[in-house]
Amino acid sequence: MSPNTFSSERAAKVNWLSGLEAFLVFSLILTYIWWLRFHHPLSWIPMLGLVIASHAYHHETFEALGFRWNGTPRMLAEFSVALGAIALLTLSAGFEFGTIRPIGWEGVIVSLALYCGWGLFQQYLLNGYFVNRFRAFMPNRAGGSVSTAAALLFSLAHAPNWFLMVVTFAGGYLCARIYLRHRNLYSLGMAHGVVGFLIYLAVPDTISHHLYVGPKWFSM
Repeated sequence: MSPNTFSSERAAKVNWLSGLEAFLVFSLILTYIWWLRFHHPLSWIPMLGLVIASHAYHHETFEALGFRWNGTPRMLAEFSVALGAIALLTLSAGFEFGTIRPIGWEGVIVSLALYCGWGLFQQYLLNGYFVNRFRAFMPNRAGGSVSTAAALLFSLAHAPNWFLMVVTFAGGYLCARIYLRHRNLYSLGMAHGVVGFLIYLAVPDTISHHLYVGPKWFSM
């Protein structure tokens, strides 16, 4: 088989169902953020069930999605320099402008733990679901195209909070590229949690709008 024949066959294997799934789930997420959570707050449960059913249909295991400890310490060590620099800059700015939240050490520990848990869940949706679906939908595109598509949806989910939209697009793109190389959600979730906590701790509400998205953004 010639290389051109192989490329043609591969190009024909576009998984349209995966693309349709991604946009359907994203539409449901937007509907929840903008309307359902105020009228039907538990409606996220069947949505998550739909995502889990999709994994079952595509025969995706926990390990294949990236829920594995193998390589996590090494990746966290690689992230440590970047996270240290982000922490130094964020905290320095927070102390300089007096924007550090007075939450105490207990609040720091509890908030950081919650942010890491929430960060893992967001990385699972971003990468374990959307990146994998876009990868199947665009099998011949480079990793940058897949990462850009996933990051764009991740950013739009944080509208109209312009600050979070910028942060989540840049961070989402970077995390998607790392995920495509290493497929490790635990390290990405922890890094996401640390950055999210630092933003909560040091960035004033006049900029972050208390990290609100959707209609709640307008209440700040």
